[in-house]
Amino acid sequence: MTIRVRFAPSPTGQVHIGNIRAAIFNWLYAKHTGGQFLLRVEDTDLERSTPEAIRTLLEVMEWLRLDYDGEVLYQTSQLPKHLAAVEKLLAQGDAYKENKGGKGEAVLFRIPWETERVPGVAVVGPAELPVHPETPVVVSSRGVEFASISAKGKSGPGGGCLAGFQDLRVWDASGACLFTLAEHLDEIWKGESFTCPNAVKLTFTRRAISYDDIVKGKMTKPLDSLKDLVIVRSDGSPVFHIANVVDDITQGVTHIIRGDDHVENTFKHIMLFACLGVQPPQYAHLPMIVNAAGKPYSKRDGDAFVGDFRTKGYLADALVNYLALLGWSPGDDREKMTRQEMIEAFTLERCQRGSAQMDIRKLTNLNGMYMAELPEEEFFATCLPLVRGYDWGANVSDAQVKKVCTLMHSRLKTYADIAGWDYFFRDIPVYDEKACQKQFKDANAVAALKTLFPKLEALSAFCAADLEGAVESVAEEFGLAHGKLNQPLRVAVTGTGIGAGIFETMELLGKDCCLKRLQYALSSKVIAD
Repeated sequence: MTIRVRFAPSPTGQVHIGNIRAAIFNWLYAKHTGGQFLLRVEDTDLERSTPEAIRTLLEVMEWLRLDYDGEVLYQTSQLPKHLAAVEKLLAQGDAYKENKGGKGEAVLFRIPWETERVPGVAVVGPAELPVHPETPVVVSSRGVEFASISAKGKSGPGGGCLAGFQDLRVWDASGACLFTLAEHLDEIWKGESFTCPNAVKLTFTRRAISYDDIVKGKMTKPLDSLKDLVIVRSDGSPVFHIANVVDDITQGVTHIIRGDDHVENTFKHIMLFACLGVQPPQYAHLPMIVNAAGKPYSKRDGDAFVGDFRTKGYLADALVNYLALLGWSPGDDREKMTRQEMIEAFTLERCQRGSAQMDIRKLTNLNGMYMAELPEEEFFATCLPLVRGYDWGANVSDAQVKKVCTLMHSRLKTYADIAGWDYFFRDIPVYDEKACQKQFKDANAVAALKTLFPKLEALSAFCAADLEGAVESVAEEFGLAHGKLNQPLRVAVTGTGIGAGIFETMELLGKDCCLKRLQYALSSKVIAD
């Protein structure tokens, strides 16, 4: 059997990292098993699934190099098959029409009474359910309607499909049986309904549907907690459930790998597959991506769309690597892996069941590792237009940019960090107020900088080694520990407290530039006496 998996997004503009992670897992599984990775665009929401939104999706797939097999299947092209499947269900008695509020007839899928047709359905045993006596119990082919009882004794919404209440009996407070389903089943299937006032209890045989989730293990749902579901709206348009199942049949999907927010849908979809005469695929539901508080990760928590990361200078390989390890482990301590290494190691069984926490810092550090491995020429070619895009970099020479690229290559975490390179190209840098306050509050350090100025001025070779020697001698003279003068010097010369090695940075800036900046800092409000 050839394994066939699919990525089936609904393009509505931006592509969320949770959705693209599902695509990555499907892609890895297909590659690992020698199967096929299919792309389906669920574009039936015509108002939101615009050509621009679809183009954004396809660009993301191309940028991440998630290549798919065959042509893209657009869900709108499947409408005749969706409606044909609905007609089949209606003809079999597995669906029925219902007028909803006078707006036209909707079509509902009936949870099958003959559960032997559905794989994974089994008898659990006898069940008893208290109901609120103020609301009558109504039994019909559409299900059993009643009011549940809350912990405080108040009534609440209740009810389920008829298939969930095999051997149903309805009881009043005196212990008398008000209704027995077995005695009226034929009448119910002919369209009659029965109302039971003053009922306090239901007894029935509980049945449940189960399936083995490759990631989450055995999943079970009582049928009495399910309701018949709408599969065609009153305006005649098919809903997600029937469209999704029919499309999976069309594409011959063998394994469905998706987020665990679809677990509840899976029980219903298994039944739809069975009633359409098709063996259901195997399912694997991935853990949700969450924030530090354990809540679903969203735009409120930071960058949440693939486009955000691309714009901010993250590399496609780094993002794919990070998202692949967000909910999956190769079984060892590897965090940086090539695509081939991930393909060889990937199994669904090693996906974690619990939620996966997004850690931007970890992603950024991983991205830095990938950037450090870029060929120098490729790195320079990417950085050059970005530098030129800033006002301070518009007129700098290629040679200047190349020198900075060489120094900063291994230190850059994302291309967005280039915004902090301005101090290499400005005459006088922009001084970070907090860094100045922190580094220049020690009068002894400021005095050391003043003593350092003529020593730097006297250097014949303005190289990193000689700079380090001059700085260390002054630091020792002023009783400063090894390296303690480096940060005040860095802020005085670059305006910032972060960057490459200060001596290598000063060598690149040159003697005249460094002396000019140090003099400016010492004689201005940058360093207060």
